[in-house]
Amino acid sequence: MLTDGYHDIPAGKVASIVTHLEMCERVATRPARVPEGLKLEQVTQPAPDWYRDLFMRIGGLDWLWFSRLGLDDAALGEILHDPQVDLYALMRDGTAHGMVELDFRQPDECELAFFGVTSELIGQGAGRYMMNHAITTAFARPISRFHVHTCTLDSPQALGFYQNCGFVAYRQQVEIANDPRLNGQLPLDAGAHVPIYPLP
Repeated sequence: MLTDGYHDIPAGKVASIVTHLEMCERVATRPARVPEGLKLEQVTQPAPDWYRDLFMRIGGLDWLWFSRLGLDDAALGEILHDPQVDLYALMRDGTAHGMVELDFRQPDECELAFFGVTSELIGQGAGRYMMNHAITTAFARPISRFHVHTCTLDSPQALGFYQNCGFVAYRQQVEIANDPRLNGQLPLDAGAHVPIYPLP
């Protein structure tokens, strides 16, 4: 149990505040149109390298997404190829620029496992369009809970976006993990908003 006050973060680690959010019934979605030239398509049996490339371009380099980067092809494929996991990519001219990953593996619920767009699409309405699809798709199945989590390593806009879309925060945690820039999962200049400790 954490006590009040400051707590040291061990060298080689990163710390974040994780906020868990949920939606226990389908909310009304606000109209949103996909930006011109983009189309949301379901991707079945994605290749691990294709997925890692998209994962990195959306969240790895800017926001220190790293949880999937430590998985080998077999472990990553076991998740992505599970029939209870749906992956959608926002496509333009054959290249993916966004992802919606819905995980139905737990009975009666759906986790929005990963969600985001590449930096050039932020602020163009693509996120709202994708979230409308996510909510509609999740609640098309007999679930009673749709949930997601975000953290302070992610975009500062993420938490407010989820709340504006109808998710309600219900829990916060402190997460401490190995800094992915120091173990080679991400380049040293990734996540410039998070200092490397100890500083070089």
